Amino acid sequence: MLRFDPGPRAVGALKAVIFVAALAPAARLAVAVAAFPEWLGTNPAEYITRSTGDWTLRFLLATLAVTPLRRLSGWHWLVRLRRMLGLFAYAYGVAHFASFVAFDHVFAVDEILKDIVKRPFITVGFAALVLMTPLALTSTNAMVRRLGGKRWAALHRLVYAIAVLGVVHFWMMVKRDVTEPAVYGLVLAVLLGYRVAVARGRARDAAAAQRAAPPVR
Repeated sequence: MLRFDPGPRAVGALKAVIFVAALAPAARLAVAVAAFPEWLGTNPAEYITRSTGDWTLRFLLATLAVTPLRRLSGWHWLVRLRRMLGLFAYAYGVAHFASFVAFDHVFAVDEILKDIVKRPFITVGFAALVLMTPLALTSTNAMVRRLGGKRWAALHRLVYAIAVLGVVHFWMMVKRDVTEPAVYGLVLAVLLGYRVAVARGRARDAAAAQRAAPPVR
């Protein structure tokens, strides 16, 4: 295991770098809309919607990758990046939905609601965004204290379902060439599979410890 334990200042600097890098896709879209529309291809609305959706999934998977990386590397400071990555996933998810609302339906609420109900891939994507909202709202330290550690952790396990819904939403949307959503699905399967393996290992260790314990007299 490679020892790497940066101090608070170094972690803070790294967070700042990641923050700027995470803003870069949104900044590029903004610059393209304002000055370089050719960057957006022949269908700018579809490009923006697709790009924001892609980045939502990427940040979701990055958020889920923090725990395995922390455990495998011993770099416990990585957990300090998880909240920021999760909030960026939510921000891009909101932008993804906003682009759908603006470009596909021009803010016609009745048509938006009909589409959410009638088109399964939109229903799945909207469900993922709805589930992400309480996680974003409870991401502060104050909310952790208010909810209590156990309840907060139980609530934030919704991220597993959200990631699954995100991959399914993407898979249903592309219809034909599912190569890209399949890659996201494989990454997600590895991240969730690791958690299942760890949980089973802990259960086996607990059972073995219980069997080895001397009988209570």
